[in-house]
Amino acid sequence: MNLRKNCLIVIGLVSLLALSSCGLIQSTGAVEPTATPTTAPTAAPTPTFTTQPTQPPTLQETSAQVIQALAEKDLETVATFVHPEMGVRFSPYAYVREEHQIFMSDELAALSGSEQTYLWGQYDGSGEPIELTFDDYYEEFIYSADFINPEEMAVNDRLGQGNTINNISDFYPDSSFVEYHFSGFEEQYEGMDWESLRLVFIQEDGTWYLVGIVHDEWTI
Repeated sequence: MNLRKNCLIVIGLVSLLALSSCGLIQSTGAVEPTATPTTAPTAAPTPTFTTQPTQPPTLQETSAQVIQALAEKDLETVATFVHPEMGVRFSPYAYVREEHQIFMSDELAALSGSEQTYLWGQYDGSGEPIELTFDDYYEEFIYSADFINPEEMAVNDRLGQGNTINNISDFYPDSSFVEYHFSGFEEQYEGMDWESLRLVFIQEDGTWYLVGIVHDEWTI
């Protein structure tokens, strides 16, 4: 009886061990789920821009800005174009002279409205001194016609032909000028009432500087 009981106990233990072994095998063989790796989003490329160097204004573009300022009598703007060392010389007739009035850029703005008179040269024919305020000189020898809307315009070419020598190239070596011209206004004068305004520039380091404002008209 004891032997049978012992046999049953042994059989039970073997069965229990077998069941435990199966559980271990199943547990060990189980595959754990693998997390799907995530990929960081790719940043959008940063756009690059190529900055083109700014080209300085051409002679014609510079002259156009100056004549616009003169038409508006905007001397502060004109001053920004004046040569920093030479200043700008005002000549009432085509022949430029050393004694003609010169103003530096920081002097121009104060001229308009001033009661001070200056000696600008001598009148053609009479030889009388041209003693005028800047405002009077402006009306007679600078913006004496609507030069911003000229009949003709030329670069380094004299349009108004008179008896007075145009010595710009000699007085201002290596300079260039832009001329604004009217061939006449009254038919009865048969072209003898023509007028021109020449803006004289010198180029340095790619920049055109104003050095002369030359008025021209028919002279005796």
